[in-house]
Amino acid sequence: MKITFYGHASLGIQIKDIHILVDPFISGNENASAIDIDSLKADYILVTHAHQDHILDVAAIAKRTGAVIVSNYEIVVHYQSLGLEGHPMNHGGTWDFDFGSLKYVNAIHTSSFPDGTYGGQPGGFIIEGERKNIYIAGDTALTMDMKLIPMQTKLDLAILPIGDNFTMGINDAIIASDFVECDKILGYHFDTFGYIEIDHEVAKRMFFDKNKDLMLLDIGESVEL
Repeated sequence: MKITFYGHASLGIQIKDIHILVDPFISGNENASAIDIDSLKADYILVTHAHQDHILDVAAIAKRTGAVIVSNYEIVVHYQSLGLEGHPMNHGGTWDFDFGSLKYVNAIHTSSFPDGTYGGQPGGFIIEGERKNIYIAGDTALTMDMKLIPMQTKLDLAILPIGDNFTMGINDAIIASDFVECDKILGYHFDTFGYIEIDHEVAKRMFFDKNKDLMLLDIGESVEL
């Protein structure tokens, strides 16, 4: 499993020859100006919620690639009305895709499209691949629901928001990593806007002091599990 960071909360995940994009907000992110969305491969696009900074490039990429959009029912219906292919899910549901098992789990946040229309309830995803399992938290506060995850899935990586203000900050993300029982963390949802800028060295040290490994990838950088 190869995971590439495209800035903010945007990720590319490659499992064998299958390409998955998560929350593609790239063309509107000045920090990600080196990433050409027309060059990105996508068989699936996972969408955690409907905010602009998570869906900006969904339609353009899905139209070009024919990717299946996977999200909550309301978001998928929205994209299906535009003629795009989608697979609707809702909280607690699991579906077996060709890349592995995907579960849609709780997140505490809001969800509305840029025009203010209802975007369903926000969520996160658990991907259980052939050899590795990851948790993509989405935009969320710290929640006790995270404790349910390790009761069913042993995680190899937890992808957690750490920018604070709109989501968990560093302190709560450390607790979240305890709740999901995973000490290998990829941080995201930071530095894009003034509200969520962080000190990278301080963040890494705070996780290190709790015997945890926080990875902060440069935009375009990848890690393999």
